Amino acid sequence: MLSVSDVSLQYGKRVLFNEVNIKFTRGNCYGVIGANGAGKSTFLKILSGEISPNRGSVSLEPNNRMAVLKQNHFEFEEFTVLDTVLMGHKEMYAIMEEKNAIYMNPDATEAEGLRAADLENLYGEMGGWTAESDAATLLSNLGVKEDLHYRQMKDLNGSDKVKVLLAQSLFGDPDILLLDEPTNDLDAETITWLADFLADFKNTVIVVSHDRYFLDMVCTHVADIDFQKINIFTGNYSFWYESSQLMLQQAANKNKKIEQKRQEMMEFIQRFSANASKSRQATSRKKALEKLNLEDIKPSSRKYPYIYFQMEREPGDQLLAVRDLKATASDGSLLFANVSFTVNQGEKITIISREATAITAFYQILAGKQKPDAGTFEFGQTITVGYIPNENQEFFKAANDTDLINWLRQYSENKDEQFIRSFLGRMLFSGDEVHKHSSVLSGGEKVRCMLAKVMLGFPNFVLMDEPTNHLDLESITALNTAMQNFKGNLLFSSHDHALTSSVANRIIEITPRGVIDSLMDYDEYLVSDKIKADREKLYK
Repeated sequence: MLSVSDVSLQYGKRVLFNEVNIKFTRGNCYGVIGANGAGKSTFLKILSGEISPNRGSVSLEPNNRMAVLKQNHFEFEEFTVLDTVLMGHKEMYAIMEEKNAIYMNPDATEAEGLRAADLENLYGEMGGWTAESDAATLLSNLGVKEDLHYRQMKDLNGSDKVKVLLAQSLFGDPDILLLDEPTNDLDAETITWLADFLADFKNTVIVVSHDRYFLDMVCTHVADIDFQKINIFTGNYSFWYESSQLMLQQAANKNKKIEQKRQEMMEFIQRFSANASKSRQATSRKKALEKLNLEDIKPSSRKYPYIYFQMEREPGDQLLAVRDLKATASDGSLLFANVSFTVNQGEKITIISREATAITAFYQILAGKQKPDAGTFEFGQTITVGYIPNENQEFFKAANDTDLINWLRQYSENKDEQFIRSFLGRMLFSGDEVHKHSSVLSGGEKVRCMLAKVMLGFPNFVLMDEPTNHLDLESITALNTAMQNFKGNLLFSSHDHALTSSVANRIIEITPRGVIDSLMDYDEYLVSDKIKADREKLYK
């Protein structure tokens, strides 16, 4: 068990936590949620001991081991991949190094020999005799190929480094597992494997993630940071969100009788339990929900941006035709080739690939920012295009630095200040925040500005390359709804599984040898044996 007692943390006048008291128990997975800046990552650092609170304490049950997902991707550059994973169990790795040093010392004394024997026993008790094979299995399950296991970390690409550090945190069955954004840079297959692993994990998991699908898959509880407190709620993220929204509606209608409100909540819980049938933890969650005290659920203080894509012009029959597009990377490697397809009315297409650089190059070509090596594409004459790039830094360069009113005004036909202010207010920039300079915005604020820019163009066809990057859960939820409600066409790519599965009605995978074009449901697509076979042929 991990206990937090009267923890308070304050930076100057800013209070993040005030007298927080929580107990994290074995067998549960806690999803830590909160608005940007609420202190989610900071809270995990308090739990791990990296940050000390101003007041209060964190206590770990004796003989319990805590593992933390490392955020520094360059910390283990000179170590082999396998050793980096083994270091996840610090005590076992230290014992291994000490006994190996004795064995390799030709002048070792008799006392050192006895010490090595004792260490060997300890090593075995900790699972050391199968440690290397266990670590190798973890790496393989996460998609790190065997030929990389004895390479140094500095030789790996960014995606593989993330997987190795994730394997390090999972290694050795820790009693407490702290994961801060574990799905970042992971492909859909690896995320699904990780979700299954954590669903079967018998100890305690505390995770911060902006991936709603992942939180729904693994969480038995939600730890909600709000009003400088942290409250624990039974159920996954979707249950917390929907119940919080229901309570917000009920709070707005003060005339409703208490019994009527209670009945509405009970009906909601019953519906949610029934819909949770696909969950690995549905039975235990249902039992927990039956014991839920409805008075514990409070409306959230979170604010959601108002995102709405409105077409100024109805599109004609000709939307977009792509013919034999080909692109190579700066090093000459082939990103994709033979990419051909035609977009039809009402289609919202997710573009996927094993290579993120291939996806970005594809959108850059369609947006006119990059020339293809071969092939053509043509938008219909009635099409107006909006574009959310993966990297938006060019729109916020210091040379173009100005306050948000003037920044957004340059993309609007209506130059009236009140109109611009109201639009910024919809995107959660209110009061003096409209005078912020564009160059000092956070990543999430920049994406919200880019969304506002696209909305003001009233496009009937929108290209989106990872639009959820840097957004908090509230903004992702609002964007998800906007994409579902949009009457025009979408080409989009996102690591957010929930968004992709709820929006896409067509899937196009671009590869070095052509495309896989499917009308399958996204979840069905990911597990289809036929798709897997097609994919292997095209990526060879």
